[in-house]
Amino acid sequence: MSRGVEWEIDPTLDRIRDLVDVLGEPHRAYPVIHVAGTNGKSSTARLIEALLRERGLRTGLYTSPEMTTLRERIAIDGEPIGEERFAEAFQDVLPYVQLIDGKHEARLSFFEVLTAMAFAAFADAPVDVAVVEVGMGGTWDATNVADGAVAVVTPIGLDHTRYLGDTLEEIAAEKAGIIKPGSVAVLSQQPVEAAEVLLRRVVETGAAAAREGIEYGVLSRDVAVGGQMIGLRGLHGTYEEIFLPLFGEHMASNAATALAAVEAFASGAPTRGEVALEAATRIAPGEAFLGGDEGQLDPALVRSGFAKSASPGRLEVARTGPTVLLDAAHNPAGMAATVATVTESFGFTRLVGVLAVAADKDVAGVLDQLEPVLAELVVTRNSSPRSLPPEELAELAEGVFGPERVHVAERLDDAIDRAIGLAEETGEYRGAGVLITGSVVTAGDARTLLRVGEGR
Repeated sequence: MSRGVEWEIDPTLDRIRDLVDVLGEPHRAYPVIHVAGTNGKSSTARLIEALLRERGLRTGLYTSPEMTTLRERIAIDGEPIGEERFAEAFQDVLPYVQLIDGKHEARLSFFEVLTAMAFAAFADAPVDVAVVEVGMGGTWDATNVADGAVAVVTPIGLDHTRYLGDTLEEIAAEKAGIIKPGSVAVLSQQPVEAAEVLLRRVVETGAAAAREGIEYGVLSRDVAVGGQMIGLRGLHGTYEEIFLPLFGEHMASNAATALAAVEAFASGAPTRGEVALEAATRIAPGEAFLGGDEGQLDPALVRSGFAKSASPGRLEVARTGPTVLLDAAHNPAGMAATVATVTESFGFTRLVGVLAVAADKDVAGVLDQLEPVLAELVVTRNSSPRSLPPEELAELAEGVFGPERVHVAERLDDAIDRAIGLAEETGEYRGAGVLITGSVVTAGDARTLLRVGEGR
């Protein structure tokens, strides 16, 4: 962690390229499905991994940031690597890291080292396929030394504007960097400005495009107990009566994108150790990816894979009586999806929010999305040093909610207790709820405090 973050260093792939080179290029020992975007990256990556694992493949999954432990970022066959293996992975790469440090003006960053550890751990396992989520952006992200057979871009919005640009076009150009020559680009529904940039990259690289709403998409969606029932149109077939234990229209969209990515991969993915992108060579450069029935996945495996899927901290029910929801939304677009889902899937008569958010986010935009659905708001901080001080957050919140609806707690545990008490004031336990949100760190801290997942 003392190595710092990569966005404080001039953007370059030179350091990570040198590191994976001396490590023997572990990222080329297996095919990669690469996932970028602003919102929905982790959820989509987890859904892709769940489908691949259900098909009998040994999987590697690299995501960020973590919810509770750093080891979560590197998972094999659906489980974070163990403490001893994590330490071994670091010790294995450390001599090479120190070697590369001496070759460059700046040392390798924390994320660059962790990325190399993941690539090496996946090669050692060995995995049949790795699902790799970018840390931030795409073009200059350390994960982009890998050439994804399938490049997935989830919805793009304004986030990390200090580093990626302050327009959708600039941000899309950074995300588009994961689309490589001959790959299949699976593109979620995008704003027009972002879609134009992504499709231009598809043509420039000779990739094939699979677009949500055109080549694939959600056919039907109904709210169900514990999630939703969905019907999906994939690249090679239609899949009906799928239970998805995740809430919201955006999660159904993530599932459709995950399905399309796995179909694209399965239609001609390279085997372990091969670098040729067989899945893409059957498609003329720049053309849309149009499949046939012969490439359809087994619908039963799709249903069972999605039924077993999970996305911690994404409208996750942490407890009941009153219902406490944990959500990692951290920008206005993500919060809009959260608010829409809470309204659709939960019949709260009184909802109290707990908000802790990073100082560099569009806090006003997040507050504007939350105001219509929250009776009251408790503002606090999370464990990140980037967390906006509660007093400053309260000042912004009072401008949106009014002073009488905003409460301040210096610690997250006190904020949760206060929110639960406020939610219970009406005595309507079944209709009362608490939404803890604002960042992945906030959701992860709350999971720890509420002991979510312990004993499972």
